[in-house]
Amino acid sequence: MTTRRGFIASLLAAGAAPRLGWAAAGNPSYLAAARDTGGQHALYGLDRAGGLRFRVPLPARGHAGAGHPQLAEAVAFARRPGRFALVIDCATGIVRHKLTPPPGRHFNGHGVFAQDGALLLTAEQASADSAGIIGLWDVAAGYVRAGEWATGGVGPHDIRLMPGGAALAVANGGIATDPEDRTKLNIATMRPNLAYLDLAGRAQEIVELDTDLHRNSIRHLAVRGDGLVGFAMQWEGEPGAAPPLLGLHRRGAAPVLAEAPLADEIAMQGYAGSIAFAGAGDDIAITSPRGGRLHRFDATGAFRGAVSRSDICGLAPLGDGYLASDGLGGLLAIGPDGARPLARHGCAWDNHIVAL
Repeated sequence: MTTRRGFIASLLAAGAAPRLGWAAAGNPSYLAAARDTGGQHALYGLDRAGGLRFRVPLPARGHAGAGHPQLAEAVAFARRPGRFALVIDCATGIVRHKLTPPPGRHFNGHGVFAQDGALLLTAEQASADSAGIIGLWDVAAGYVRAGEWATGGVGPHDIRLMPGGAALAVANGGIATDPEDRTKLNIATMRPNLAYLDLAGRAQEIVELDTDLHRNSIRHLAVRGDGLVGFAMQWEGEPGAAPPLLGLHRRGAAPVLAEAPLADEIAMQGYAGSIAFAGAGDDIAITSPRGGRLHRFDATGAFRGAVSRSDICGLAPLGDGYLASDGLGGLLAIGPDGARPLARHGCAWDNHIVAL
């Protein structure tokens, strides 16, 4: 009987380089980077039960990924600020392209496909001053650099396509960093913002927090189907403070800051590492690996409860709840009734789970 592996091998042996759909990679539902017990870094494909569908080695620590909407191709990004992004054929394990930002630019860990997969957008910053850049890569031409846009801020991290695909949301973290050692250079004067750009690179709206929260770095994003944006923050101010770490925003309105009860907020240690809406969109959660906590809120920002789990960080929608990962190899299903273990693998999951 001809197996999928044998079929792919025969095509490669014949000199073909097939570009297959996600079914050829086992129909994974998620991407996640991890470090194996032997110290090797890799990108994994996961199913909804926490099973492994593929594993592709990476040259160094990965952060987030971007999955092509049709092809079994994923872009694995280096931890910020980084100099590599690998375009991986997830059906064969072949690295099809190695992307390097232009001189004076660094990747910042996140990217997204746009225009039905014709364009890859990458979060970047200028090495000299950390000015925010969106890099444009022409997919059909072999991921050739096709230009760049300014993000309207400093130190962008996460970027997400808005519903309809005509605009981009950008989390401009506000922090200028030394690209060599990640030293933070401007904490006293940092000004994070949430920016919306159209797909010509024009700024449509830029949202800033009140001045007393100017050290609350906007880092990660989740977007609901109706355009509601959730943003997760990381506090760079006084230790022991308990600022809100979740914001909600709708275009044209003021941001809503969601607060947990004081003891719960303190337990997060000023750090939200990932964010996601639940599948139905009426629940949103953030995680803190430092605090070992997941906090759930409703879509108005009202606190719904907490889950404790050591080193929890990765988060993505799973049914009416969430799939979460931790640094001990655990994968959890989290819903209104709490956490349920799905699987444990011999790796330390990195910060993010990316839904395909």
